[in-house]
Amino acid sequence: MSKLLLTLDGGGIRGAAATQFLMRIDQALKLRHGRTLRDCVDFYAGTSTGSIIALALGTTRLSLEALNDLYGVASARAIFEENRGWLEIDGINAPRYEAEGKASVLQREFGEARLGDVPAGKHVLAVAYAVEQRKPQVLKSTDPSHRELLSWQVADGSSAAPTYFPARSLTLDGTQQWLVDGGVIANNPALCAIAEVRRAWPGYGLEDVRVLSVGTGYRTRKINGPASRKWGALGWVTQGQLVDLLADERVVAYQARNLLPSGTYIRVNAELAQQPGLSEAPDDAMDDISEGNIRRLKALGDFWFDAYGEAVLALLLDCYKGPSLDRIDVTTGRPWEVLA
Repeated sequence: MSKLLLTLDGGGIRGAAATQFLMRIDQALKLRHGRTLRDCVDFYAGTSTGSIIALALGTTRLSLEALNDLYGVASARAIFEENRGWLEIDGINAPRYEAEGKASVLQREFGEARLGDVPAGKHVLAVAYAVEQRKPQVLKSTDPSHRELLSWQVADGSSAAPTYFPARSLTLDGTQQWLVDGGVIANNPALCAIAEVRRAWPGYGLEDVRVLSVGTGYRTRKINGPASRKWGALGWVTQGQLVDLLADERVVAYQARNLLPSGTYIRVNAELAQQPGLSEAPDDAMDDISEGNIRRLKALGDFWFDAYGEAVLALLLDCYKGPSLDRIDVTTGRPWEVLA
């Protein structure tokens, strides 16, 4: 029987759209099929905010409703605790947010859960980047040396977005490493999960997996091309949205949909723009935690459920007969079908 990989992008508070969508999927599975989302998933993979969702689903007993509440106004305000240091320009010469807020919320919700707490026969991974070693760190249950790592600490490191949050210290293989957001190398962790299939299940290949890849909305804010010719480091950070450029997910989405057999891949994502079925577009900032924007992000998740829900339910239950699907066409409000 094929394995189902659930992969979850980074995107800060925009993860609220992903949790709303997954909650709706879980509710439909329970109501119509007597199953849960966790029953259907064999491998969870996440980057940044996606790692928080993946580790919550894979290593804790948080309900989908509780996980969705974690992306509500109250928790968001606790996580995005503004840096109030003297003589610090947030995001320029110091991180925009304090470390303690996010860490305390994650520790409270995840408790003592560890990577090795993923149920037997299933696996989880989170993508981070070790700055001193200058190398990606894929923290995963398939590696025996990672199984005792605390889930909340892994999620904290994977979501430590440069200029937004401080780096997170974590001891790996007896060495202290400073981790930042995995989005700087793989904001869409789908290929990391696909690459782990043979380690997790020897003998399995691409034809033996199904992939549900959930994004956090594609940014559409214009960057001034002519002006960019004059930018240095400060200009690229403040005007060029450098962190977000590095975190673009579309190359991985292109690779995944072309690697996998037709009908085994669904990419849930959309432009953060008004389109048929979505009357109000959320802000594309990863830290807009206003009540109105979180409401719009949840509405985006509902929009995704309306557009992808039936296909995703079938994919999870291993009975999907349609083509692979990509992100939503902004002109029609329907997912692109990937031609075989």
